[in-house]
Amino acid sequence: MSEQCTHDCGSCATSDCQERTKIPMEKGNPDSHIKKVIAVVSGKGGVGKTLVTSMLAVIMRRRGFNVGVLDADITGPSIPKAFGIDKKAACDAKGTILPVTTKTGIKLMSVNLLLENATDPVVWRGPIISGVVKQFWNEVIWGDIDYMFVDMPPGTGDVPLTVFQSLPVDGIVIVTSPQDLVGMIVEKAVKMASMMNKPVLGIVENMAYFKCPNCGEKHKIFGESNVASLAGFYNIHETAQIPLDPALAAECDKDGIENFANDYLNLLAAYIEQNA
Repeated sequence: MSEQCTHDCGSCATSDCQERTKIPMEKGNPDSHIKKVIAVVSGKGGVGKTLVTSMLAVIMRRRGFNVGVLDADITGPSIPKAFGIDKKAACDAKGTILPVTTKTGIKLMSVNLLLENATDPVVWRGPIISGVVKQFWNEVIWGDIDYMFVDMPPGTGDVPLTVFQSLPVDGIVIVTSPQDLVGMIVEKAVKMASMMNKPVLGIVENMAYFKCPNCGEKHKIFGESNVASLAGFYNIHETAQIPLDPALAAECDKDGIENFANDYLNLLAAYIEQNA
């Protein structure tokens, strides 16, 4: 820690400061009892982070757990759309926010559940956005939750730092795609997790291949996979691949992600259950 430390890690350029992990955790709502918090991160946007977050939430719900999803991507919220939710969050008599519950019982909170119009842009600066994430944690009545999945914004900026510092994160899942550029950015996410002393539970490679419905051959549209080499280099136990799957897209578009019927992330979900 620098002698001139202001304890404002969000504006600090020192990469190896151990004070980052000493900031007290945010207190949760007294009516919320959350056992495990899993953050789903990506080094860049557009790789399928929300898809992975949603699929893991659905799998854990199918396993009989109480599940919540906190959409921490405040400027690009897409969790409600992924679940086919178009209603708004409500408040109790005390003005405390209540999450929206999906048809299978997953509890959701996203800024799009509070906006008058889902397409209204959120034009806020970093500190306000980080404050909203904290409010979703300590001012929402989540009830009893076995697994809380946090859909993070891309990158390693204000909100990921806020989540790692303020929420009791038990582990992270990193989402990537086959391109070399994305692989390089994944390494940044892995190193950030190490700096914050958060274990990486797995890496998911989205858009890994396209399987021809006629001949069954796998075509690697975006290049060769690098997920195994990344996992081996950083000693990450579990990996998974999601192909370019028109059936998955159709299921999600019809009524939401809870319709999917594939097993792409089942082994990763089992690993999270055993090790988080």
